[in-house]
Amino acid sequence: MNRSGLFAVIYFVLYLLAQVMLFRQLVLFNTAFCFIYVAFILLLPIETNTITLMLSGFLLGFGIDIFYDSLGLHALSLVLVAYVRNYWLTTITPQGGYDAGEGPTLASNGLQWFLVYSLPLLFIHHAVLFFLEAGGFSVFWYTMSKIVTSLLFTMTILLLFQYFSFRRRR
Repeated sequence: MNRSGLFAVIYFVLYLLAQVMLFRQLVLFNTAFCFIYVAFILLLPIETNTITLMLSGFLLGFGIDIFYDSLGLHALSLVLVAYVRNYWLTTITPQGGYDAGEGPTLASNGLQWFLVYSLPLLFIHHAVLFFLEAGGFSVFWYTMSKIVTSLLFTMTILLLFQYFSFRRRR
């Protein structure tokens, strides 16, 4: 296993533990939930193939499902994000392309690009997760409020992590 693979395994375990131990308890007004574990899939290197992304997404989502007792909801929504991620990256490719070996991070691509990249993927994750949890569209507006507030909450925490790691590298 090479160095980047070892770091990926370490980050996998750290995201799983952080979500289960810390962010599971962090809920605002019973509508805003922080699902920071999605960042593991979002921040993997751009060259990562779809099968590896989906397998990693399934394993991480399944690990979250075990602790949340959610019967595969997190695994399904994270595998969908992993599947869509590379298609979305090709859609929003900058004019000069991506640098080899770089991850889709705030430090390497800037705030505007990072928001355009991560917000739709986080929205897909949260929409699938909350609508499946609700069992359909019967409580549409309440579910949409959970999606939007959780999206903003997760994005804020993700940006804070990105800014802290960005400043550390400078």
